[in-house]
Amino acid sequence: MRKLFAFLRRSHTAGAPTGTLQAFLMATVVGLGVAALPQDANARNIVSFSPHVAPGTVVISAGQRRLFYVVDTGVAISYPVAVPKRGKEWSGATSIEGKYVNPDWVPPAVVKADHPELPNFIRGGSPRNPMGVRALTLSSGEVAIHGTTQRMRASIGTAASYGCIRMLNEDVSDLYDRVDVGSPVMMTR
Repeated sequence: MRKLFAFLRRSHTAGAPTGTLQAFLMATVVGLGVAALPQDANARNIVSFSPHVAPGTVVISAGQRRLFYVVDTGVAISYPVAVPKRGKEWSGATSIEGKYVNPDWVPPAVVKADHPELPNFIRGGSPRNPMGVRALTLSSGEVAIHGTTQRMRASIGTAASYGCIRMLNEDVSDLYDRVDVGSPVMMTR
């Protein structure tokens, strides 16, 4: 990279036509830098992020209905999410306590009280399982970052859950592969 910038400076001082060449080379450098970031996701965006948040941190913005996974200083992947509905909101710091593939689901008591028609247990992998294909449980109680069912996909981008962070299955699978147990999680309103 240093050699490239030295070349650009030499070209400019030698009177070479730099406008187009410099723009092309700078676009190439930027493109290579962005290409080096993980990008195997369709619904995700690479975004600028606060340089004060350490790489490996998950930040959930309830107000923006977005989850950010910080991949490098000042750079994050942004995912659309459903956040807790009114009265179920929370904020603060926690961490990822567990990682599960096709998790089983037992409705928490508060969910069961509101929806007594729900079964007491839904096996992982069932198309009716609201946990979806992956779950990242948090150290702050009965809360997880998880996938969703086909029927509930439309809830992404809304305030709809009982405290969990709901993601599209393809997004939670991507995030699952990036985080570790113990990764910090911050929820902001």
